[in-house]
Amino acid sequence: MAAALFVMPAASAQAHSGSSAPPPPGIQIPSLTHGQMAVIARYRGDILDLAQSQTVTDPTFRRLYNHGNLQFTYCLWGLMPGSLGDEESPLNECSHAYLAAAKALLTHMATMPSAAHDAKALISDIDADMVRSGASWILCQFSGESFSTGEVIEPRWRGMFFHLPSLAALLAAIAALIAAAWSIFGARRVRAA
Repeated sequence: MAAALFVMPAASAQAHSGSSAPPPPGIQIPSLTHGQMAVIARYRGDILDLAQSQTVTDPTFRRLYNHGNLQFTYCLWGLMPGSLGDEESPLNECSHAYLAAAKALLTHMATMPSAAHDAKALISDIDADMVRSGASWILCQFSGESFSTGEVIEPRWRGMFFHLPSLAALLAAIAALIAAAWSIFGARRVRAA
């Protein structure tokens, strides 16, 4: 995780400022409320399983699938604490983006002949779960934001140092990497001596 932070550019471009600028090129992805995001996160594995079982796809399917996976990687694979539930998390916006892509992918699969039956059944399950949890009523600052396959939403890297759970996870990852490196390379020096 720490290696990913150093590999990715430190200074990210301003992402999704919510301005009145025209949307970026690509497939437009509708926004999710904060509550919907939590429900989609529970079903993301099922959505991806259904997507991976498709043998006949189209360009829209592939762009949504690839964009969602890329966005998930930028969000550090959903491993950072609070990235879904904490609106102040520097990874909350990018979590909205990869989960919105998963929902858009499922919606698109409902139009594909080979996936329509299973996709509609999954949509029905998700919809029932959203109604039970009142998901559409739980909002946050990113709830009205739409996304696009033409733009990757990066985490607010600088915000990691001011968000205590993210900072703790980052420091724990760095400590684990140092301990692993010491156990590998330090043990070699001891044996050589």
